Amino acid sequence: MSDSNSTATSSSASPIWLYSYTKLRFFNRIRRFLRSKNARKRPTPSDHFDTSSSRPANVISNNNEATMAGQVLEKQSGDDHEDDVLGLQRAVKKLHFGVCWEERELAAMEVGTLAKEDVKVRKLVGGLGVIPVLVSMAASEVVARRRAAVSALIELANGTYTNKALMAEAGIFSKLPKDINILDEPTRHQFAELLFLLSSLANTQFPLSSLETLPFLVGIIESGTSSIETKETCLGALYNLSTILDNAGNLVSNGVVEALLNLSSIKELSEKALATLGNLVVTLMGKKAMENSAAVPESLIEILTWEDKPKCQELSSYILMILAHQSSDQRVKMADSGIVPILLEVALLGSSLAQKRALKLLQWFKDERQAKMGPHSGPQTARFAIGSPLGSPVNPREAQQGKKMMKNLVKQSLYKNMEMITRRASASGDSSKLKSLIISTSSKSLPY
Repeated sequence: MSDSNSTATSSSASPIWLYSYTKLRFFNRIRRFLRSKNARKRPTPSDHFDTSSSRPANVISNNNEATMAGQVLEKQSGDDHEDDVLGLQRAVKKLHFGVCWEERELAAMEVGTLAKEDVKVRKLVGGLGVIPVLVSMAASEVVARRRAAVSALIELANGTYTNKALMAEAGIFSKLPKDINILDEPTRHQFAELLFLLSSLANTQFPLSSLETLPFLVGIIESGTSSIETKETCLGALYNLSTILDNAGNLVSNGVVEALLNLSSIKELSEKALATLGNLVVTLMGKKAMENSAAVPESLIEILTWEDKPKCQELSSYILMILAHQSSDQRVKMADSGIVPILLEVALLGSSLAQKRALKLLQWFKDERQAKMGPHSGPQTARFAIGSPLGSPVNPREAQQGKKMMKNLVKQSLYKNMEMITRRASASGDSSKLKSLIISTSSKSLPY
């Protein structure tokens, strides 16, 4: 009988002991934090060294006034800091032990405000166990509670690797809403900003799974109601994830490639979308997904004509280079889509990097053309000269005239292409230079 009573007494006392122990640890951490701050403010012995006897009276008076002003400012600063620490202490206590959700919402807002002002507060708060509480609040269906928690998490994640890891361990990715349509635009933007900060963990040794975040990110960038700023933030998170090659399979299987190709046609979002595609195209699955897309290569060729977006031209030409490399089918698709005149324009008027990539592509098209027209292509007998009777032997003079005629036709074709480029570049005022280049160009310089 006595054993059962003692067991019941110990079981009832256990929660009380755990509660008291948790509070004791919390207040000990606050006390240590205050002591470390006060230790930095204690005056050193050199501060009390009196050198007034060797100074003029006006200097002594000015120094006294400056000293008094410094003491007042130091006292005010110390008071403000102590107020902040006391406010943090109250906020953390309410967040842990608040009697109602409204009190915890206000505490979360106060924690976010204090964390925004001081990096050291962010690190201190992360060690006080508030992050799991905020993560659970972020999954709430109450809009005000969710937004207060996510806002505090954003401030705590800013610039602190430890806090980001604690959020991931607390299961923040599993708390993401399954349906983005239930979120208003400000809440979407908050979640996107938080995921962008947490996605930087992909570049560290911390194991960050992309499976739980991708449906949410793809849903936002495909939504017609999401703002450009929110989509741009999501693209930043996707770019961080795409830097890890092991994530390529998950990104492709979640439809990221098609979504990025659609966003690449929007000039405000094109650069980040193309940068992410550039990370994916070097993987086998990413390249295959782009080759099978109906938007490729037309959408990428269209971006090459954006003279006001040189970075987009560079990224687009890079992706086209990867797709065309050792792929005759892709080069045929590009040629059929009219890429050669546009590459000529980029090679003349683009940035230095875009010019190099355009010239490389043009060289591939030229080599492929020459390979098709080589001595081993087609029948090697029964060749007839232009204008000669059927089956008559080839006359050297007529053959020479045929070569001249073909060369003139090629020059005319090149001249028309260059004229088109000159009209597009008329704003640059350098058309005379281009025309001189056209006149001096021979058929040997044809890239295709």
